[in-house]
Amino acid sequence: MVYRLALMPQKLRGKWALGITPRNLTWIIKDKLAICERPGGYGVNHRRVRRQEEIIWLRENDFACVVSIIAAPHNLHNYEELGLNYRHRPLVNLDELDPWLKMFYGDLQAMLRDGMKVVVHAEEVSDRLIGLMGGYIRWSGLIDDASQAIMLTERIGARQLDPASRELIMRVHELRA
Repeated sequence: MVYRLALMPQKLRGKWALGITPRNLTWIIKDKLAICERPGGYGVNHRRVRRQEEIIWLRENDFACVVSIIAAPHNLHNYEELGLNYRHRPLVNLDELDPWLKMFYGDLQAMLRDGMKVVVHAEEVSDRLIGLMGGYIRWSGLIDDASQAIMLTERIGARQLDPASRELIMRVHELRA
């Protein structure tokens, strides 16, 4: 009997089969749109095994797409290898921000309208990333009032936003066409 058990294939079980939750995963729209730190961490804190575990968690929790706003295409192939769709939308400088925002928010809206569960990541969960998502909340029409959108975004992000992020939320409604 011991011999038979040794020949049976071992199946990964428990929490390791499900991966680990990405750091600082924060829901912007519950069960639809989230943000997180770059899977695996960033800079000297980046770990290949952690990256793999976090991507597995995203896949096993039915995220349909990962959107990376990091400038460099680092580790995008890992999403593909682990069976998770991704889009690389590097955040641009201020001179090109408005056309980028229109394209980015349009992409997000289309994915969410199609019922996709989406996570957006930067290197870290910064004011810039949180402000970008607050801008989406306002741009999409979920909240029209700028002050309310800022207040909600700060509550979601559990921090007061910097002036640049607040300004983005204030003016993003102008980009709707």
